[in-house]
Amino acid sequence: MKNIIYLFILALFTAFAWSCYYDNEEWIYPELGTECDTVTVTFTATIKPILSNNCYSCHSNSTAPSYGNNIRLEDYADVVAASTTVRGSINHAGGYSPMPKNGGKLGYCQLKQFDVWINRGMPEN
Repeated sequence: MKNIIYLFILALFTAFAWSCYYDNEEWIYPELGTECDTVTVTFTATIKPILSNNCYSCHSNSTAPSYGNNIRLEDYADVVAASTTVRGSINHAGGYSPMPKNGGKLGYCQLKQFDVWINRGMPEN
């Protein structure tokens, strides 16, 4: 009888221990609880600042030849021409060099805005 009680307590403790789950909701579902404007995405007001804040140290017109593998992201035409590569790189997709170099992935909202801009035909606005 004593062994049955110990087995029951052990089973109860094991079930309780396995039921605990401590993941961060913001990490699992980054789109929840954030205000991400994907309606008014424009090149000038949205995309250019993302690139300016994260890419120009290596990919501006002046630094690209030395540090950015000659990939320039300062002008609209250059960004459109490199959009597939930029999209793969900032999403850390396989086959692309993850960018920003030696940095973490851009935030969920920035990635979503870049995707929205591309999916809308990359308007120059």
